[in-house]
Amino acid sequence: MFFSLGLPVANAADSAVLCSRGGDIPSASPAILHSAPRLLSLVLDQSSTSIFAPQGTPARSIFGLSILVLGICTVIFLTVAGLLLYTLVRFRHRRGFTQREPAQIYGSTQIELSWTVIPILIVVTLFLATARVIFVTETAAKPSNALEVIIIGHQYWWEYRYPKLGVVTANELHIPVSDPAHPIPTYLTMSSADTDHSFWVPRLAGKMDVIPNKVNTMWIDPYKPGLYLGQCAQYCGTQHAKMLIRVYADSPTDFAAWVALQQQIAAQNAEAAKGRAVFEANACVNCHTISGTAGKGTFGPNLSHLASRSTIASGAVPNNAQNLRAFIDDPAHFKPGALMPAMRLNSRDLDAVTNYLMTLH
Repeated sequence: MFFSLGLPVANAADSAVLCSRGGDIPSASPAILHSAPRLLSLVLDQSSTSIFAPQGTPARSIFGLSILVLGICTVIFLTVAGLLLYTLVRFRHRRGFTQREPAQIYGSTQIELSWTVIPILIVVTLFLATARVIFVTETAAKPSNALEVIIIGHQYWWEYRYPKLGVVTANELHIPVSDPAHPIPTYLTMSSADTDHSFWVPRLAGKMDVIPNKVNTMWIDPYKPGLYLGQCAQYCGTQHAKMLIRVYADSPTDFAAWVALQQQIAAQNAEAAKGRAVFEANACVNCHTISGTAGKGTFGPNLSHLASRSTIASGAVPNNAQNLRAFIDDPAHFKPGALMPAMRLNSRDLDAVTNYLMTLH
């Protein structure tokens, strides 16, 4: 459940985001792209999904436990390898050596106690250490100022609901940084709309299964602002590998600005009115919600502020007009097996709805 050396970055979207649109910074939340130093921090954070760079209390506890396990395993490996090497050298074949059976030892109490008691002590130590981490993590008192987020896993994207803030978004989770002196942890309540998933952001916490008809909870408290990458860690279908997780840890000020933006009605740009009409006249409204329009569907991601996200397709593709147009035209181009059907709009309507969606900051 807890141990892994970390995940490789599953695709090139994270690096491509920074150089898409002719090298300009892509459309993203103003709370995230606040300054050049902040952007540099995001770039650096994107390169690591290792448990050896923890930035949260649960992840730090898991890191300590992992070091203990690695230490014990290293001692066992060195002991066994050392004894094996000694045996190979000490008892190697020599010229003139008359082969004979070595002295046999039967009923040695010391040897039998050694290979029985030592493994038992190791197993008990690992059991107690693991139980302690689980107990401390899962029984931590929930402070009154904790942020609550409901996470729903879908094939193959993540839905995020902030019940106390009236915000619904998808694929990019925004949470406030938690100052150890004044902690603001984020409590995640998880369930699945279809099959088994698993929520895992290695630098913030351990894995948590996301299962239909069952509610699981966990909490995270990132120490510093930045982007933390994760992955669905439970095989959930053909596009499991592209069900990625992006957690943005914002300063309290930036998080408040992001919430205020998300609470606004989706922008209604007069120049994009034709694209809105195309959206409302097609099957899009049956699956997607855009506040202020006829679209009230909940089967697909909420698109009210789609243009404020750095990626589409659950982190698999940079969010720009070209990629968005291709995804609307044929989602299987990027995610074979995605449940969204190919819209097959004519070029004029496809351009119009793409331009409209790119105005939804």
